Amino acid sequence: MSDVMPEGMPMRVLVSGGGTAGHIYPALAVARAIEGRDADEVAFVGAADNLEQRLAAEAGLRFIPVRASGWDRARPLTLLTGAVATIASLVRCMRLLRQERTDVVIGFGGYVSMPLGIAAVMSGVPLVIHEQNAVPGVTNRLLARWAHRVCLTYGSSATSLRHPARTLITGNPVRESVLRADGVRGRALFGIEPGATVLLVFGGSRGARHLNQALVGLYPTLSGMKGLRVVQIAGPKEADTVRSALREQAADLPRWWSVEQYVDAMGDLMAAADLIVCRAGATTLAELSVIGRASVLVPYPYATDDHQTRNAEPFVQAGAAEVISDTALDDPEFGELVTGLLSDTARRAIMAAAARALGHPNAAELVADAARTAAGERRMRNHNERDGR
Repeated sequence: MSDVMPEGMPMRVLVSGGGTAGHIYPALAVARAIEGRDADEVAFVGAADNLEQRLAAEAGLRFIPVRASGWDRARPLTLLTGAVATIASLVRCMRLLRQERTDVVIGFGGYVSMPLGIAAVMSGVPLVIHEQNAVPGVTNRLLARWAHRVCLTYGSSATSLRHPARTLITGNPVRESVLRADGVRGRALFGIEPGATVLLVFGGSRGARHLNQALVGLYPTLSGMKGLRVVQIAGPKEADTVRSALREQAADLPRWWSVEQYVDAMGDLMAAADLIVCRAGATTLAELSVIGRASVLVPYPYATDDHQTRNAEPFVQAGAAEVISDTALDDPEFGELVTGLLSDTARRAIMAAAARALGHPNAAELVADAARTAAGERRMRNHNERDGR
């Protein structure tokens, strides 16, 4: 008999992941892939009044709140409060699995995934987890001991896990809007003429300040490049500071340099860019690869286990990106690297093609397949037990 869910039989799924967009966006991508199959039912489990609740609501997903609390290794008291919150959430999740008659749980890391993942293991509900980064996080390293399947972005991550044979390289799921990204639409969004060379710079939710400052420091050099358009997503806390710094150098905001707090149509904007300077978060890299863009990566220096540097390594090895350390942003090397790539159309094209070759546009479907297989095996096992086989 087949070890996957029988065709037409709905699968009931709980998806969890939170704390940062890097956990949440892949989870939402897989949830949307599951929703599109048969009559499968999926709900998102996460911390109330947090980023995952807002993003799940925007995606039209049913959201189930649980209490969750992280911990800081440098502050021992948070280990205690985090453990208490996890135990309370574990009890809640055990009830939730019964109430939802859950077939499979899919966890994407972050402290919010811990209680639901443990509850799944204790309840005999198959657990599938996905690790976005090259260095697995604490939650996924723990849950991987009991997971039915561990889906990975990077094959090298398997060596950090207890059961490497249970791993499956799927790539990192990306949002549907990114898969459908349109560069023409992105240029129209900012009124960018077709022949312009577009430099897109963004830093993410953490650690953008130094990158923002370093880019503004390149104004004297960039202002001499003909046909250049700069789009700088500085973040809501930094945008005004960046605009002020530009005015100090340019007397007024240059029309060819846009400073934004946030951009909704990020996929279209990335597709419109000729060169992207950004951090090396797993979601960002997955989007760079499925769109196929040349990039200069600046790993966030305070990432746990320096995982962003590890994330960037395959891109550098493939010739898809250049990497510069955060500490080198103030050195002449940064400006030389950026202006050199902006001036070299042929090299950017080679880098973009190399990035595209690293992409996994079907990652969400592969993770959904792994979950469906796990659920099917459980149903088959229960069926056989009832028949006394």
